[in-house]
Amino acid sequence: MKLQLGAKAFSFLLLVIFSLTSCQSTAQIGKFLEKAGQVTGNPTSSEISSGLKEALEKGTGISSDRLSLENGYLGNLDVKILFPEEARQVERTLRNLGLGSMCDQVITSLNRAAEDAAKEAKPIFTDAIKQMSFQDVQQILLGENNAATQYFQRTTTSSLSEKFSPIIDNSLKKVNATKYWDDVMTRYNKVPMVKPVNTNLGAYVTEKAIQGLFVEIAKEELKIRQQVSARTSPLLQKVFGYAEKERK
Repeated sequence: MKLQLGAKAFSFLLLVIFSLTSCQSTAQIGKFLEKAGQVTGNPTSSEISSGLKEALEKGTGISSDRLSLENGYLGNLDVKILFPEEARQVERTLRNLGLGSMCDQVITSLNRAAEDAAKEAKPIFTDAIKQMSFQDVQQILLGENNAATQYFQRTTTSSLSEKFSPIIDNSLKKVNATKYWDDVMTRYNKVPMVKPVNTNLGAYVTEKAIQGLFVEIAKEELKIRQQVSARTSPLLQKVFGYAEKERK
């Protein structure tokens, strides 16, 4: 067995020497070395780029689809949208007054609006992925466990906010969130000695909906980095296996 392996290694060495001396240009040498990388098991630059982008398309797609389902936000405690911080006292006061169902209607309607908006996220992530440079790809692949999530936060938050805002405003009206919110605030502001609360509901839900997307994307990113079973194609296995070795 040792002799056979030695023969293979010797043959490959001869091939390298012959090919390098036969090359007519630097470009030819580069192409040969890329092919040699394939033989030795390391991904080429093209494979690294394609593999990472495949993983990101998959992760952002799963996250967007999951959150756009009914109860995608409402049923997920990690991203469920609650009363704004400045209105938590409003909720406590009204629940103490026996108006808990009114508070529940508000919470449900806020999450329904976010679920409507999440349907529009995928194309924005796809555009961001297409615009990645190879330097971006390398930094993400060999970076921290949430490097891709950080990249999307930098490059898509503004576009997501612009896209989500009108959808959420319309959805809040469609699911009666604005009415429920106004009812709650009217009731609360009638309670003696309380400080009135005036929250921009659309802006609040838009911000929380986008934060929720990044929470789910971070989960998918961690999964593909740490779980071999999440690497569902030979290319993903090759690229992320290589990344594991490089990061050690």
